[in-house]
Amino acid sequence: MHNKPEPRFSIITVTYNAEKVLKDTIQSVVKQTYKNYEYIIVDGASKDQTLSIVNKYKDRFSKIISEPDRGLYDAMNKGIKIASGDYLCFLNAGDRFHEDNTLQQIIDSITENELPDVIYGETVIVDKEGHFKHMRRLKTPEKLTWKSFKQGMLVCHQSFFTKRTLAEPFDLTYRFSADFDWCIRIMKKSEVLHNSRITIIDYLDEGVTTQNHKASLKERFLIMTKYYGWVSTAAHHAWFILRLIIKSEK
Repeated sequence: MHNKPEPRFSIITVTYNAEKVLKDTIQSVVKQTYKNYEYIIVDGASKDQTLSIVNKYKDRFSKIISEPDRGLYDAMNKGIKIASGDYLCFLNAGDRFHEDNTLQQIIDSITENELPDVIYGETVIVDKEGHFKHMRRLKTPEKLTWKSFKQGMLVCHQSFFTKRTLAEPFDLTYRFSADFDWCIRIMKKSEVLHNSRITIIDYLDEGVTTQNHKASLKERFLIMTKYYGWVSTAAHHAWFILRLIIKSEK
């Protein structure tokens, strides 16, 4: 009889003035039935009650950092540096694990004795009360490879767990889509990408500003051309190029 692997998860939550949404995120972690994890908070020197909430749960965190940073991805890089688990999981403030036994379900989905390089799954979009709105628009592929992201970010960053040994720093030259670039880089050097076939994350739909959304799409397009070339990217996203041309002519 084979021993079931019991990897340690490094769960990293980045916060900045997140007092309204942080408690639900923390609760979704501490209620997990699978306990082999470390929980890391990287706070950007919040000015609201974020740290008061963190301190109420301080015995549940492995590490707490609170200091100014250069944005979300800089904070995530700090989390990577101090993480010590087998897998990295970025759980943003406001997002939650789908169920109390989500981590256990992930473990149960692994049938091989060797741990996969990447574990991925589904994401649902929820409102502020945590009620289901809809599944994520982009469909998670049955088999994921680095070429899958030619179609866009088919797996939400929060539902993409990578072995810590494969992780590299986020590229801070990207302000809005460094996670897209990061996932591609990791997939390029991964051999086994495991589809857990479960819903991993409830993603809080806060509504992104139009300006940031446009900037994010432009960055993603440039990242795609970097990895997949202009021709392939243009062919897959002709609608996007057309939208940019129409907007620039207005």
